[in-house]
Amino acid sequence: MHIDPREKAWVYVSLILVAFASAVVLFTAVSANIHPPSNVETIDSASLHLSEEFAEDRLGPRITEDGRVVVTMVAARYAFYPQRVEVPANTPVTFRWATPDVLHGVHVAGTNMNTMVVPGFVSEVTTEFPRPGTYPFLCNEYCGLGHDYMWSRLVVVPQDQWQPDQVQAGPNPPGDRGQ
Repeated sequence: MHIDPREKAWVYVSLILVAFASAVVLFTAVSANIHPPSNVETIDSASLHLSEEFAEDRLGPRITEDGRVVVTMVAARYAFYPQRVEVPANTPVTFRWATPDVLHGVHVAGTNMNTMVVPGFVSEVTTEFPRPGTYPFLCNEYCGLGHDYMWSRLVVVPQDQWQPDQVQAGPNPPGDRGQ
């Protein structure tokens, strides 16, 4: 099979560009300590609403026994539950997500909070919101015809105005590593 020398040269240039781009991504990930979430915790999606942590009356923010703020939420077609969550500013907040149906993506617009919610697994992400305000939770993974309506509201209030009595104290979630 005859390959034109110029065509061969472009194949080499393309391979060099792919190798260079891969090296840049790898170097950036290693130097900035970027890695995929390491919380591998499984859950039975079919009985999610019957579980101790993700039952409807247990959703929302709470303070764990060691004083951390943990928000438990469910992403389901086509909404996030609870619909409104209030957390303190400048405080580490751990979000724990689960879904009973399909793959969802959660993004809090204007912040660095972004994760995927995979059926059968608990997604956990810890972040801090430096500025008080109201932010939307948006699904950034197409999950079906009602995807456009999948949103919720995150209200970040100044730390001194956050009412801890609005949350329920509870034990550390199962699988929690207590950061």
